Amino acid sequence: MLPFNKNLKPLARDLRKNLTNAERRLWSRIRRKQLKKFQFYRQKNIGDYIVDFYCPAANLIVEVDGGQHYSKENILKDEARDKFLNALGFRVLRFSNSDVFNNIEGVVKEIYNHL
Repeated sequence: MLPFNKNLKPLARDLRKNLTNAERRLWSRIRRKQLKKFQFYRQKNIGDYIVDFYCPAANLIVEVDGGQHYSKENILKDEARDKFLNALGFRVLRFSNSDVFNNIEGVVKEIYNHL
């Protein structure tokens, strides 16, 4: 069973209701088992983190990063987060908002190749 911080449940629920435009665009392409019949979940609570998209059957996490992720402080936080998730056996794919908006087909293909 995945580690779960019950205190993050309301935040995860709120994030599911308020996806960013980039997250919404990617979600429209991976939801409802559109990729190889793999189920994805959005804004999933794992440990002390909420991941953007999670595919349990493939042990895959997909993150869509906005501009705030590229500051030195947030790069270090993302590295620690990825290290934690990797230790649990997950592969983490990260895409920028720009990737999603300008190359959605390439993003979907990359995810497809990791399933």
